[in-house]
Amino acid sequence: MDHTKFTDNKTGKLLELHGVFGRDWTFVPDSLPPLWSFPAELWPLLDRATSELARLDGAGKHLMNPSLLMHPLQMREAVRSSNLEGTFAEPEAVMLYEMNPRSPKSENDEANDWLEVSNYGRALRQGFEMLRVDEPVSCEMVRQLHKTLMTGVRGKDKQPGEFRTVPVQIDSNARFVPPPADDMIDCLAAFDEALTWNPQELEPPIHPLVWCYLAHYQFETIHPFRDGNGRIGRVLLSLMTYKHMGLQLPWLYMSSYYDRYKDEYKNYLFECSSNGNWSQWIEFCLRGTVTQATDSVRRLDALMALQNEFHNEADAKGQRFHMIVENLFMRPVLTVPEVSKKYGVSWPTAKSDIDALVSTGILEVLPEERKPKVYYAPRIFKIAYEDDPSGE
Repeated sequence: MDHTKFTDNKTGKLLELHGVFGRDWTFVPDSLPPLWSFPAELWPLLDRATSELARLDGAGKHLMNPSLLMHPLQMREAVRSSNLEGTFAEPEAVMLYEMNPRSPKSENDEANDWLEVSNYGRALRQGFEMLRVDEPVSCEMVRQLHKTLMTGVRGKDKQPGEFRTVPVQIDSNARFVPPPADDMIDCLAAFDEALTWNPQELEPPIHPLVWCYLAHYQFETIHPFRDGNGRIGRVLLSLMTYKHMGLQLPWLYMSSYYDRYKDEYKNYLFECSSNGNWSQWIEFCLRGTVTQATDSVRRLDALMALQNEFHNEADAKGQRFHMIVENLFMRPVLTVPEVSKKYGVSWPTAKSDIDALVSTGILEVLPEERKPKVYYAPRIFKIAYEDDPSGE
């Protein structure tokens, strides 16, 4: 790590290391909260970010089954967060994998990618359920979520759910070297205590949304695991935003924004450490909050309109059609055997149901040759997973 990039305004201490690869430097961050005051010029942006987040939460409250339409947002988050780490998987491939999961057969097996994305979604849902039963946000929670994230995937040999006991570096050129294991334990203890605080009761008070982004920086800088730190850090960010902002459900997911501005994301995190540029980092995250909240409201509105349209199409076809349509928003891919088993009907009846949905334009056959034949809802995919023409 190039220690000359760290100025007198750095937010921690540099330690010199001597190891098998020679001399190097590592950074140990100061504990939260930082010695920094929220700048007055960012108040309008913070107000807009909280307003857009409130509008997103309000849109969710008007849904008959809000968790149903949250699932596409979570799958999108899982895909984009994995993209940030170099894992690329299409949503439909992940969904097909989840219908019939299997262990990867080799390091190059595509199932590795699908499982990584699937595990991310599982960790998100696990964390949400833990918070729903009033478990506190803590390092212990993070440790459990990391175990879920890393189970069975590449890196499973890197102690899933266990804090590291060895040095790590960020990027192959050691652009940043997090604290050594011994110092990391002290950093984690301080971080764990900070997670219990109400940021509005600090002196001076810190806005809850700002606090979430300060905590995200702190976690990524400590880098407590041998692998999976970026992904689990973004899971933690979603959960903290849900809790601290008093949302009905964890609606805000930042990975799409961070992935689109990947270089800025990495650089702004580094500059918090190297020269204490907190304002730049917080402004970046608040702009991302506005972007992601606005984008999610648009997607939710479109999904809700499509849901109503699909149910109107199903009105003349009976209750089972309504159930099939409803479940398409959770997972917009299906097969005849799956419908037969799920709804307790014969194979010919299930095929007839799917054919009827194809005739209305709700379903189409997935172009890829598969056995059994796979059907999907292209309009749900378009709304939930395609990028907005404006680039969001």
